[in-house]
Amino acid sequence: MLTHVGTNTIETERLTLRRFEYEDNESMRKNWIADEKIQSLYSEPVYSTAEEVKGLLDKYIGSYDREDYYRWAVIEKASGECIGQIAYFLVDSKNHFAEIEYCIGAAFQCRGYATEAAKAVIAYGFDRINLHKVQICTKTINKPSKRVIEKCGLTYEGTLRDYFYMNGEYVGRLYFSILRTEYAPEQ
Repeated sequence: MLTHVGTNTIETERLTLRRFEYEDNESMRKNWIADEKIQSLYSEPVYSTAEEVKGLLDKYIGSYDREDYYRWAVIEKASGECIGQIAYFLVDSKNHFAEIEYCIGAAFQCRGYATEAAKAVIAYGFDRINLHKVQICTKTINKPSKRVIEKCGLTYEGTLRDYFYMNGEYVGRLYFSILRTEYAPEQ
């Protein structure tokens, strides 16, 4: 049985994962949410204006009263900037698993931030929510995301071929997962 605890702050070495706040609007637009390439890699629309981002923040912030809602702003401690987001966007309470989505702004990529955030959220899922399985999917064209998933210790499960139609071509969806019995917390 899952123990839903909601979105609580998680501290890592270089990041604070916390609930979104309306004050994140500007750094979200500057760092990632208005970037078409970043948003398309995880099949999300671009939010270009402060009003559009506020509408999304209304949805995020309004959902925090639910104990089974898990979405974090990824805050770089050094700058205080919101550099991305990470979430258990799919939580299956009946079958005790959840799926993670994440994105990090282009200027902050290749620094290990996505891996650091994903490892922390995986730990949260097993240690706090009592998940049996955590899964992450990525597009076949997103090689950096595939590296993040592998660094987090997930096992490749399979590919759904031609799952997405993007820019005039089909793209597959790769599935990875880790089971509670395979999870080893970092010391």
